[in-house]
Amino acid sequence: MTTKSVGRAPGQTARAMSWMVFGTVAFATMHTLVRHITQEVPVFEVAFFRNFFAVVALTPMFLRYGFTPLKTKRIGLLTLRGVLNIGAMLAFFYALSVTPLATVSALGFSAPIFATTLAMLLLGEVVRARRWAAIVIGFAGALVIIRPGIIELDYGMLAVLLSSGLWALALMVIKVLGRTESSLTITLYMGLIMTPLSLGPALYVWVWPTWEQLAWLAGVGLVGAIAQWSMTEALRLGDTSEVMPLDFLKLIWASVFGYFIFSEVPDLFTWIGGLMIFGGSTYIAIRESEKRRHTAKADAARAEAAALDP
Repeated sequence: MTTKSVGRAPGQTARAMSWMVFGTVAFATMHTLVRHITQEVPVFEVAFFRNFFAVVALTPMFLRYGFTPLKTKRIGLLTLRGVLNIGAMLAFFYALSVTPLATVSALGFSAPIFATTLAMLLLGEVVRARRWAAIVIGFAGALVIIRPGIIELDYGMLAVLLSSGLWALALMVIKVLGRTESSLTITLYMGLIMTPLSLGPALYVWVWPTWEQLAWLAGVGLVGAIAQWSMTEALRLGDTSEVMPLDFLKLIWASVFGYFIFSEVPDLFTWIGGLMIFGGSTYIAIRESEKRRHTAKADAARAEAAALDP
């Protein structure tokens, strides 16, 4: 089934892109918090508390909407999304604990490449030349940063690649769910499914956190819930190949947070690659949005002319 943009409300693409940009800030913030707390609390335990506190952060939604958001006929797909997500999360959190923040972000850019390709193959989305150009430019920028063959791969880097592949598959499931389910339903089930799934691994390495550590873990869960909500809303409103290039913005935020919080100084290659990713992906996304608006205006003008034609 082909996903088309015709019939969208005016400004829907812009809203999708805005949600995506906000989501990148939230994800980079969560990754920074994870990087900090995993120096004191085991990675798997951090993943559990991230999911647990995300559910806690969403409980006010139950007070407002009751249990209506839990009504669904897509429990199988929602469960599949949770399984894919927990695998991606555990691999990514491990990478954050052993690999520099900017490096993890750079390698994480393989997820949009996988996601856009899968969207074309599985969802029938049309990926035109300009969108492919955005992907190529972004991937080239990531290669400039990681410099394969120069920087040795380690388990953390391999974990990011594994996480990216699983996350790309989860994005496809989210996109399908977005056709029939609300962002609230998708987000609530994510937490309800991922929390018990992450508890098992956490029990093997369990260490009771201090109150201060518990506060950091709560922050991870809260910001993580906001990030997931933003990503889900962006994918619901826009094509995957349209909004995912903006995911590259996480490198910019990661570089800033890494510098001011962890005293990590990105080298010249990181800045050059980041500018390539930011400039290329943003330019292409804006041009595609403008083209769609112009096409919609032209179609409306033709429809008006046809209605006036006797």
